[in-house]
Amino acid sequence: MDKLRLATVWLGGCSGCHMSFLDLDEWLIDLAGMADVVFSPVMDAKTYPAEVDVALVEGAVANDENREMAHRLRAATRYVISFGDCAVTGNVTAMRNPLGLALEVLRSVYIEGGDLNPRIPDETGIVPTLLDKVLPLHQVVPVDFHLPGCPPPASRIRLVLEALLEGRVPVLPPEDRKFG
Repeated sequence: MDKLRLATVWLGGCSGCHMSFLDLDEWLIDLAGMADVVFSPVMDAKTYPAEVDVALVEGAVANDENREMAHRLRAATRYVISFGDCAVTGNVTAMRNPLGLALEVLRSVYIEGGDLNPRIPDETGIVPTLLDKVLPLHQVVPVDFHLPGCPPPASRIRLVLEALLEGRVPVLPPEDRKFG
């Protein structure tokens, strides 16, 4: 049997979900025998590959680069999993939404709150363009499974990965269907 091709992706979030993934500790060695990690912020891959079996996607969609990555990974991935509360609901990343559209928020922070040289950072190709509203992943691309938690504990991540490795659809028990 071919190894599962696994990707982890970090959009607009804090990397806490990836820290929980690393909390799988010794099981990561077992996972390495069953899956090839083909893309992740913890490795040096720069381009999202074709034919990925499973992608754990951390973070909300907050800027144009996040949106482009979401579309790219959805097109190349069999199972897309919203990985953590920011990907599932927007969570902390979306706390800027009530403050107004992107330009209003940027003006408030960089112009009104600016000190010596107030200006909005807008260097093309350096600073991604903020979306007017932060969105959970499923509002941008179809998602196959939601893995809640802020961050999801390693045991919940393992439960989902083990099911996929065994060819089963993951089913979270009621105690693991909570946020936070």
